[in-house]
Amino acid sequence: MARVGGIVPFKGTIGNISFYKTKAGNLAREKGGVDGSRIAKDPAFERTRENGEEFGRAGKANKLLRTSLRALVQNASDSYVSGRLTSAFLKVIQADQVSVRGKRNVIDGEVELLRGFEFNAASSLGSTFYAPYVATIDRAAGTATINVPAFIPNNMIAAPEGATHYKIFVGGAEIDFEGETFVNNILDSGELPLDRVATAPIVLSAVVTANSTRPLFLALGIEFFQRVNNGLYSLFNGAFNALSIVAVSGTA
Repeated sequence: MARVGGIVPFKGTIGNISFYKTKAGNLAREKGGVDGSRIAKDPAFERTRENGEEFGRAGKANKLLRTSLRALVQNASDSYVSGRLTSAFLKVIQADQVSVRGKRNVIDGEVELLRGFEFNAASSLGSTFYAPYVATIDRAAGTATINVPAFIPNNMIAAPEGATHYKIFVGGAEIDFEGETFVNNILDSGELPLDRVATAPIVLSAVVTANSTRPLFLALGIEFFQRVNNGLYSLFNGAFNALSIVAVSGTA
């Protein structure tokens, strides 16, 4: 890699040299790597092709799950969530004990490995919400339910400075990874005050398809707000919000 000087910066490729701009300045490097057509056909790269197929499958699954929970993810995720979730799905796919390499997939893998996945690594649910809860998926009824007994918010929630209110939310998702479709249901508790008064029990039940044969997911999260005059505003653009997959049920 070389630094490019001169009055007029180059951008693009001349011969075997690529010119590009970075924060460090204008740089140049010799083109390298293996030709794409060789990777696609050469038997020596069969393993590379297999890995690429499975990585592509993991990427599609990542996008589908995040889309099904988009209403929650957009307010409680970090900038690396897509890459982290793709890596998690790769582990799901690699757990497939039925298919041959390159053909391993989510359905024959272990989607239960996604239980505990945190969408916001900087603010995990376990380090934010300490109240006990029960997460259940009833496949026959088509429900994904969070049951939180009464608790005192100031004792059981590690709220960021400035927060005056919070909201508990859940998302249930039934996903067809092969057909790339989903059924979802998002609901929340409404804004509640961060105080020393015990809450009423909170029961939030997301509804999907009864007797579904697809993988089912249940996500639980918490969002923080600050009261200013008569309005409630999301705190710090959601940086301290948490969202986690708390229950998973694979195919029936």
